[in-house]
Amino acid sequence: SSALHEGRPIHSELVRRLREAGAGGATTLRGVWGFHGGHEPHGDRLLQLRRRAPAMTIAVERPDRLAKCFEIADELTAERGLVTTEMVPAVMALAAGERRGGLRLASHDY
Repeated sequence: SSALHEGRPIHSELVRRLREAGAGGATTLRGVWGFHGGHEPHGDRLLQLRRRAPAMTIAVERPDRLAKCFEIADELTAERGLVTTEMVPAVMALAAGERRGGLRLASHDY
């Protein structure tokens, strides 16, 4: 079963709250099969009523606005979840004929 926060799947609540906070974007991907720690591998099985596939939510935001995303993720994963961060050196998005960003590599101090 999905990890829940106040009765809603964490990944759904995370996307909802990030959108409300004005984050640049968020997407949830569902895995086919996975495991964590010493637990048995789990995922979708034929003729299974409930989904047990792992889910991963990716949030995209500028470094100067990322702290707000962390606050939301921290609250929703206080009891269950894994949060990682990764600096993306360049990003470009195309939608409805509009181009945002570019592929010029950014320079960041870690």
